[in-house]
Amino acid sequence: MYTLYAIPNCDTVKKARVWLADHAIAYQFHDYKKQGITRETIERWLTQKSWEELVNKAGTTWKQLAEKPADQESAIALMLEKPSVIRRPLIEAEGKIVALGFKSDLYETTFP
Repeated sequence: MYTLYAIPNCDTVKKARVWLADHAIAYQFHDYKKQGITRETIERWLTQKSWEELVNKAGTTWKQLAEKPADQESAIALMLEKPSVIRRPLIEAEGKIVALGFKSDLYETTFP
């Protein structure tokens, strides 16, 4: 089973959810706004991706920051405080990140 981590009102997330539905890919939705995110989850992701890859530097949350993180520890603190700064959607299966962001051609090769 896949878990899609995101916020529901993001346009990119909406596109990803439509693509997954159109291709009958079952997933569980984890809403950062309602469910938050744990340090353990972020640390698991950081064994697979750098904090620079996990942070959405094109998003409004990032652009509005007075002080940007300079290292992994400050990035973790930011992601815990403001999960909307995490690049989305992030799709995980069995503890492994299988997709970060949405690109239909990438999804075509990622999902059976």
